[in-house]
Amino acid sequence: MSEKTASSYDPYAALRLPAFRWFNLGRNISGFGEAMQGVVIGWELYQRTDRPLTLGWVGLVQAFPIFLFALHAGHVADRHARKQIVLLSQIVVGLCALSLALLSSHRAGIPLFFLCLFCAGTARAFGNPARSALLPQLVPANILMNAISWDTSIRRTVAICGAAVGGWLLRGHPPAFLYTLNAAFSLLSFLALLRLPNLPAPEAKGEPVTLQTLAAGLHFVWHAKIILATITLDLFAVLLGGATTLLPIYARDILRVGPEGLGWLRAAPSIGALVMAVSLAYLPPFRYAGRAMLWAVAGFGAATIVFGLTRSLPLSLLSLFLTGALDMISVVVRQTLVQTLTPDAMRGRVNAVNGVFISASNELGGFESGLVAQLTTPVISVVSGGIGTILVVLAAALLWPQIRAYRSRE
Repeated sequence: MSEKTASSYDPYAALRLPAFRWFNLGRNISGFGEAMQGVVIGWELYQRTDRPLTLGWVGLVQAFPIFLFALHAGHVADRHARKQIVLLSQIVVGLCALSLALLSSHRAGIPLFFLCLFCAGTARAFGNPARSALLPQLVPANILMNAISWDTSIRRTVAICGAAVGGWLLRGHPPAFLYTLNAAFSLLSFLALLRLPNLPAPEAKGEPVTLQTLAAGLHFVWHAKIILATITLDLFAVLLGGATTLLPIYARDILRVGPEGLGWLRAAPSIGALVMAVSLAYLPPFRYAGRAMLWAVAGFGAATIVFGLTRSLPLSLLSLFLTGALDMISVVVRQTLVQTLTPDAMRGRVNAVNGVFISASNELGGFESGLVAQLTTPVISVVSGGIGTILVVLAAALLWPQIRAYRSRE
């Protein structure tokens, strides 16, 4: 990047756009409530069952609808107004939060909790591709990476606050109270998203629903090797390194820091991600973004190993901080690449495919961690996952030289 380009780089370019600010406000009000609820649901169900595998099922039940409806959800996002899809999804998520409050207050059976989480996951399965595809419609292409950096950093900020507040409130309030708060945040999010401009539906609106059109996103990703390589790397790395799922076990049985400590453990990766995202927003894009992604994912695996082995709360928090910071590099590189290389008429379907990979890495990774912890020990689950992540990086660097060669286009 030339000196002239670097000196003229505006780190606040995306934040100057009103549409982008409303988009972030609506998205992150909801994100605050969901981060708070994420602490509560894991703590409550683990307290009631004492089984690590329960924590794995919490993630898997929410991810299953994404796998089930991904192709159709992506096609819907490319045929209809994306703002309306996002609004409807937000309403359903809020109703599910209210349902969790009722179930918790009556100590209903665990399967009913999972049913409610499945319904919320279904709403997100349709809402997330539309939301991701909506962002490039709101900002010019030349500041998209800046917008993604700010979008991610703000989301991490509310995740930090939501997780910490959730753990703090859990000390003196029943879980039902926090679920109700999440429902209120969903309503506020809906009102903020109403302020977004009414953008037209993509050009694919009149396209008939066929197996070929439903699978178009898969076809595009399969032939765009650099996109396939980066999202596959992220898939297997985070799938193996899903230590955050086991944080209720570490908080209660290993580090012995209780629900308040759990809130800070949940917040630590988001703090690291926030620091990195803000740094990336201020800095020009990576020249060799692919290499940066490989090193970041390898560092993520190493930090996961340290977290699994330590019994010190400060070192645990530092390790989780590093996992969040390093994962953020991978997120920004992958998201920028997907959004810039995908035509607008296909962004819904391609983002749906990307969402499957993200959910597979996060939720299936959580299930894998819970299963291994159930069969062995939580420490073995975390450490082996970190080692596996490093091995995945080595394999990806050899199989896909496109990652090593990828350079930012901004």
